[in-house]
Amino acid sequence: MPPVIVIAGPTASGKSGVALALAQELDGVVINADSMQVYADLRILTARPTAEDEAAAPHRLYGVLPAEQPCSAAAWVDMALAEIAVAQADGRQPILVGGTGLYLKALTEGLNQIPAIPAHVRQATRDMHAELGGEAFHEQLSRWDPAMARRLEPGDTQRLIRAWEVMAATNRSLADWQADEIAGPPPEMRFDLHILMPPREQLYAVCDARFLTMIELGALNEVAALAARGLSPDLPAMKAVGVPELLAHLGGTIDLPTAISKAQQATRNLAKRQFTWFRNQVAPERLAPSVHASHVYSAQHSESLVAEILQKIRKSR
Repeated sequence: MPPVIVIAGPTASGKSGVALALAQELDGVVINADSMQVYADLRILTARPTAEDEAAAPHRLYGVLPAEQPCSAAAWVDMALAEIAVAQADGRQPILVGGTGLYLKALTEGLNQIPAIPAHVRQATRDMHAELGGEAFHEQLSRWDPAMARRLEPGDTQRLIRAWEVMAATNRSLADWQADEIAGPPPEMRFDLHILMPPREQLYAVCDARFLTMIELGALNEVAALAARGLSPDLPAMKAVGVPELLAHLGGTIDLPTAISKAQQATRNLAKRQFTWFRNQVAPERLAPSVHASHVYSAQHSESLVAEILQKIRKSR
C-alpha cells in the first residue's frame, strides 16, 4: 500500500483546503485528525469542511460524536485506522488532516494499551470532581495514586479525572500503564508527513479574520444551542476555542466585542502552541520509523503549494 498522506500544521494554516485538493487529484478520502472537529455540535466554531467540500470528495470522522461523549486519542486512533483500512480496501488514497499533534503522534508511534473506561466510571469520576472541586479531588487522588498526583496540578481537571478513572477501572495507576511498552501502528503502515507552517504574523491575521467570519455564519447561535443542553463545562467540546468566550457573553458577563477579542486571542495562542509542537516533533531524529517522509512548507493553501506537495508525493513512490 502507498503511504498514508498526512497534512498537519497549526490552526488556520490552510490544511483542509490542501487535503481537499489532494483528494481530488489522487482519488482520496479526507480523514479528520482534529480533536474538536469530531464533535457534531461545533461545525462553525471548529471550521469543519463545508457541505460543498464534503460533496467534492469523501470526508470521514467529521462531526461523528455528540459533545457529551469525550474523544480520547486512543478512541480516535481506532476510528482512524478503521477509516484508513476502508479507504485502502476501496483503492482510494487515505489523507489525514488536522492540527492535533497528540492524535497524529498516537497514530504514527502508538499508545499504551489502557483498557476502555466504562461509561459509568467516567461519569462517576466527573460527578465526584464537580462535587469536590480541584483541590479536594487532587488531595483524594494523592492518597489513592500518589504517583499521578505528584505529576498533576489541582487545576488540571481533565488529567486529574483521567488519572482517577484509570485507577478506578483497572486498579492500576496511569503512571504504570504509561511505563508499559507502546503498541505502534500496523507494521506495514507508513505515513508521508507534510506540515504547513506559514509566517506566524500572517497566520495570526487569518485567525482573527476567520473568527469574525464564524460570528457572521452563526457561531453565537451554535454556542447558545450547546449551552441549552446543560453539559458539563469540563467536557472537551465545552473548552473548544471560542466556546468559553461566547458562553461568557451569552451569560451577560462580557459584551460581544470583548468576547470576540478574547476568542481571537485564544485562537492565536492555540496556533502558537501548535507551531511549537510541530517544530519540536518533526525534527528528523524525533520522527517515528513509520513516518517515511517529512516536508515543511512556509505557505498557506494555494495551487502552487498543492502542486509542490503532489510532486513530492509522486516522486517518493
